[in-house]
Amino acid sequence: MLKRPFDKSKLPSRYVTEGAARAPHRSYYYAMGMTEEEIHQPLVGVATCWNEAAPCNIALARQAQSVKMGVKEGSGTPREFTTITVTDGIAMGHEGMRSSLPSREAIADTVELTVRGHCYDALVGLAGCDKSLPGMMMAMVRLNVPSVFIYGGSILPGKAPNDPEVPEDFRTRDLTVQDMFEAVGRNQNGELSDAALAILERVACPSAGACGGQFTANTMACVSEAIGLALFNSSGMPAPYESRDQYGEASGRAVMDLIEKNIRARDIVTRKSLENAARVVACTGGSTNAGLHLPAIAHEAGIDFFLDDVCEIFRDTPYFVDLKPGGQFVAKDLYEAGGLPVVMKELRKAGLIHEDCVTASGESIGESLDRVSYEADGRVIHPIEKPLTKTGGVVGLKGNLAPEGAIVKVAGIAPENQVFTGPARVFDSEEEAFAAVKAREYEEGEVLVIRNEGPKGGPGMREMLATTAALSGQGMGKKVALITDGRFSGATRGFCVGHVGPEAAQGGPIALLKTGDMITIDAVEGALSVALSDEELAARRKDWAGPRPTNYASGAVWKFAQTVGPTYKGAVTHPGAKAETHVYMDI
Repeated sequence: MLKRPFDKSKLPSRYVTEGAARAPHRSYYYAMGMTEEEIHQPLVGVATCWNEAAPCNIALARQAQSVKMGVKEGSGTPREFTTITVTDGIAMGHEGMRSSLPSREAIADTVELTVRGHCYDALVGLAGCDKSLPGMMMAMVRLNVPSVFIYGGSILPGKAPNDPEVPEDFRTRDLTVQDMFEAVGRNQNGELSDAALAILERVACPSAGACGGQFTANTMACVSEAIGLALFNSSGMPAPYESRDQYGEASGRAVMDLIEKNIRARDIVTRKSLENAARVVACTGGSTNAGLHLPAIAHEAGIDFFLDDVCEIFRDTPYFVDLKPGGQFVAKDLYEAGGLPVVMKELRKAGLIHEDCVTASGESIGESLDRVSYEADGRVIHPIEKPLTKTGGVVGLKGNLAPEGAIVKVAGIAPENQVFTGPARVFDSEEEAFAAVKAREYEEGEVLVIRNEGPKGGPGMREMLATTAALSGQGMGKKVALITDGRFSGATRGFCVGHVGPEAAQGGPIALLKTGDMITIDAVEGALSVALSDEELAARRKDWAGPRPTNYASGAVWKFAQTVGPTYKGAVTHPGAKAETHVYMDI
């Protein structure tokens, strides 16, 4: 293997490896078995979110070893470290979900601190669950080091046995964790036996990997490729496949090439690449959480790319990739149909991709797409000229109920069903709403309002999957609508509006609603309104008692609530690149 020389005089690791004054530092490296050659090569952080919390992250430690091999092949010295992750599937439906969004910030912060503290020259980040993907990408852009992201891969689809106890609709489709949440609703409704539930929970999630539909993890995995931080097609292969190691090695080699060429994360993450990423979210019917995470990633680069900007892209992007939860297929099916490169190739045909954006491979998007030989299969990936719908699977909303905007996923909802008017039924927390849904204390045609669940007021901006899944399980998913200043899981189905801003804790209009107020959600025109005059809203604001007290007066969730900004800007917790006085890479 040919070793290539690197000039460390301008790399951060010179502060811990070079010169007589660094002999104490080098003694630590010798203590770990490093050779003199390894000490004087570039030091590459290999960061994983490995833990034993859930299948999403369980394979990351093994995958990191292949990345380290690639770094070594590229004449670098890998230094593996781990950070936290909070897995939404486990945190869902209880107090643990308040930890989810703050964990994104903690991941970005801890990766930043580790890289800064040890003066690493580059970063390869491996992540497997919802918040760990944007958190890792945010750290890369914040540090502005040569960076390559790699997704841990999706879970394999589950299959129910041919057991008469299990309803036929479960036996004849691929299963994901979404089906389990909906099975709970059917069980509570008396339509699914305890025995069937016990069978399903044992087969729904059969392997390592993140949730298999186009939920938040797979949505952000697609973003990692579209934005350019991940190698083409690296996100598609399911987690258990041994051949994922090839992508790990390639990512390790790629980061060494980026060091050599001095291509940094902010050379890759630009306004144009963010627009490419938003296109991919829209055309795949991705998670509404992308409307939170893309502005947060942009913030780390000092780019104003807010919810409005994301939704503007969504508005004129056809939806043509048929994935769960709105569609039929899972991530494994997308991979077998050619993966995200084929999706982006279709977008290019319609002139909807910026081809000149540089990627982690060192090539432009256009150069990489030129080598993609697969075509749309017409089953999972439809030709862009024959889309499932002509507008994106995710739509932005604004109006007197959401002056700062809101977002709704419409993938799988027929255009004629994308307008909903009904009386509000107001709940002051997710627990109140879930109890009412479980007891069927609501009516068809209502708009269920869940407030005080925003980033500051929750605190933590919880997802509402348990409530929406229960509604689907009761067969009411299409007969009511739901709005919240919190979030929805990427697995959510139905007409569900999230990210309503300003949130209730900031005195947004959602704080002023009363049961019976008439609300209109119009995803065709992009409007969210309540039939109240400005005068009536102003009068109610005078009577508003202020933010609801929370049960978090100390600790990490309290700290998050003190620093978090508005949802439309990504719910970020620091000033971002615009306030920088130095760039880490140039210290």
